[in-house]
Amino acid sequence: MPEKITTEDLFNNLVETIADGVSKQKSVSFFEEEKSNSVVSGFNRLFGRQRPVHHILGGGKSADVLLWRNKKISASFLASATLIWVLFEWLNYHFLTLLCFALVLGMLAQFVWSNASGLLNRSSSQVPRLVLPDELFVSIGRSVGAEVNRGLQYLQDVACQGNLKQFLVVAVSLWVAAVVGSWCNFLTVLYFGFVAAHTLPVLYERYDEQIDGFVYNMLDQFQNHYKKLDSGVLSKIPKGKFKLKKHD
Repeated sequence: MPEKITTEDLFNNLVETIADGVSKQKSVSFFEEEKSNSVVSGFNRLFGRQRPVHHILGGGKSADVLLWRNKKISASFLASATLIWVLFEWLNYHFLTLLCFALVLGMLAQFVWSNASGLLNRSSSQVPRLVLPDELFVSIGRSVGAEVNRGLQYLQDVACQGNLKQFLVVAVSLWVAAVVGSWCNFLTVLYFGFVAAHTLPVLYERYDEQIDGFVYNMLDQFQNHYKKLDSGVLSKIPKGKFKLKKHD
């Protein structure tokens, strides 16, 4: 008689598989057919990636910052974001309060600068003026508008192309984002996303082979265990058949 497979046995096997995958980091059997090729061409990247992470992130200065090519600049960005988050979330400051304090300090510094020469019996010195160029605001507006239009175009393409799988993935992702947004405010979500953008890409670039092998190993094992569950449990569940009644 064939061995009876229970849900508990499948769960125990799944836990053991995850533990083995973390310790050994083996490649999955799904890619064993490509072992005759080279290592690079025979190993599929995560989400079908074929280009380096730096090129996927744009290949410009923003990619250099996210991948910590210049550690001082990347650390300063992350420290600034952390400082802003601490001020608004932990110390309960408000944006208008900080803006007014910053303006007062700037005016005080210029006032002392302009009057210090008279107190020290020196010739008056010209106080430098801070003028933001108009091109800066135009560039920011264009960048924000381009990203918003790109996101809207992607959502419309998903909705109109008729790919049910992709549509469900995007819908579930938006639902998860809505649930996470109900747990904390927008600034905290934005900060966590900023931290993830500055940590996950560089970790993936450094340990891409281990992460790819582990993810595909888990996907393959989940698929195998689902097949066992389907053949041992789900297939035995009786399915109702609807028959039309004939009326004489």
